[in-house]
Amino acid sequence: MKKTKQMSESYILGIILAVVGGYLDAYTYLTRGGIFANAQTGNIVLLSIKLAQRDIRKAVSYLIPIAAFAIGVLVAEFFKIKLKHSRLLHWRQLVIVFELILLFAAAFLPQGRADIIVTTTISFVCAMQVEGFRSINSNTVATTMCTGNLRSATQLLFYGIRNKDKKEIVKSFNYYGIIFFFMLGAVAGVVITDLIGVKSIIICSVLLMIPFFMMFKTKI
Repeated sequence: MKKTKQMSESYILGIILAVVGGYLDAYTYLTRGGIFANAQTGNIVLLSIKLAQRDIRKAVSYLIPIAAFAIGVLVAEFFKIKLKHSRLLHWRQLVIVFELILLFAAAFLPQGRADIIVTTTISFVCAMQVEGFRSINSNTVATTMCTGNLRSATQLLFYGIRNKDKKEIVKSFNYYGIIFFFMLGAVAGVVITDLIGVKSIIICSVLLMIPFFMMFKTKI
């Protein structure tokens, strides 16, 4: 029998979240002080560089989003435990609602002194997203970063070709597809932000409405 999957694991939902993930990284890097929203590895490297250069003030600007990301994971797990059996909304829908509201609010904070608030907020909600949506088509996939996806895609492609296994090859291209849409989101983030400015983040709030409504259908 064909295994029933959760709507939260659907590929189209993963694509939308990957576009949002790429968009947010481009947005914060371009408009909010060169800090990544999702790529905490990059932030940790930049934090280390600033510590080595004894630029404590700049180091703190990287440390705060890193801490916010960790807290976002904890909050997502709290939602999962407390709302796992909720009949009104799926706990992942609440994650999406929380994310789109905070992103919308961030659009109205000016550049400059408010940058650290925005990057912290976005790191927080991105952590909730990556923790809440870790599986696509029963495969572990990240929608806010690419390193793990690239490793998994290439490994699957290697063994798919080696073992002449078409299913493994298809899985590999699913991973590559998520990477592509993450990149597409980053490109869109650059183009739209150049046109609109800091309020361009509202686009992400609008996009997140799609997975929110999709999840009212629990099974696919």
